[in-house]
Amino acid sequence: QVQLVESGGGLGQPGGSLRLSCAASGSIFVIDGMAWYRQAPGKQRDLVAAITSSGSTTYADSVKGRFTISRDNAKKTVDLQMNSLKPEDTAVYYCSMTVRPTIWKKDDYWGQGTQVTVSS
Repeated sequence: QVQLVESGGGLGQPGGSLRLSCAASGSIFVIDGMAWYRQAPGKQRDLVAAITSSGSTTYADSVKGRFTISRDNAKKTVDLQMNSLKPEDTAVYYCSMTVRPTIWKKDDYWGQGTQVTVSS
């Protein structure tokens, strides 16, 4: 079994910064992709940023130039640095990882979600 535990988030001011972290534990051989999603009230869950095992990144247009995703393979963590925050960034943020418990098997796992609220 694999667990993802998120930390960070909370209340941020417009123009300010917040940092989210997500750590994986459990039966892990290797972690493929890692990503952050977000879901605002009444809306679907959308991809914010993703990073492959080789370090290639993808960002939603709405966060390009403001958010940065990074990973530490040794620590099994993925971070999301959020700068120049906007009220529309308010949402519950979820981390997701594609984990291989063995070389032949892989599954997707999700964190419990962490609230980010941007308001003055």
